[in-house]
Amino acid sequence: MMEEGLLGVGSQVQHSEFGKGVVVDVNLNTYQIFFKNRGDKDIPHMDGRLRVDKFIEDDKKRLSIDEVEAVLTSILQKWGDYNGLVEMGKKWTGGKVLLQPGNPQLKPKEIPIDTFFHKIVMVRDRIRVMEQKINASKNLDDEEKVALQQYITRTYGSLTTFNILFDAPDDYFKGSGG
Repeated sequence: MMEEGLLGVGSQVQHSEFGKGVVVDVNLNTYQIFFKNRGDKDIPHMDGRLRVDKFIEDDKKRLSIDEVEAVLTSILQKWGDYNGLVEMGKKWTGGKVLLQPGNPQLKPKEIPIDTFFHKIVMVRDRIRVMEQKINASKNLDDEEKVALQQYITRTYGSLTTFNILFDAPDDYFKGSGG
């Protein structure tokens, strides 16, 4: 097709199926091309049936999908409940948690470990969001923020038992010692 880069609006092309056309818009993965006898068609950038008759360089700065994804992930991590994908340790895949009552008359409770793990990750992520909201609060003075941070640190410390479920140490709960 072409090596110059993205076609710009006004570029003239030849398509093996639709004939002669003019680029009227450039989207993330497609060109919107007007074909005299076929109207507007969205054609993928890398369509091998497209030949360039007159190249006009695309003069707009466009973000790649990777750049958009990086920006959205950053925003969600900063302001939302999402803190990225957290992997459970491979040895636990397909396992279950068995809660055995002390009273033999009562039935044990089984929970799929991935459900249990997901709940723990949700707790961790919500604590992180609470921590961000405390730090950003305009209604709390520094002393109150420090006091609340200490409670959060102790909460993380209480949850370190569950670190054995995580695949990556970066995802672990860390109390005042870590």
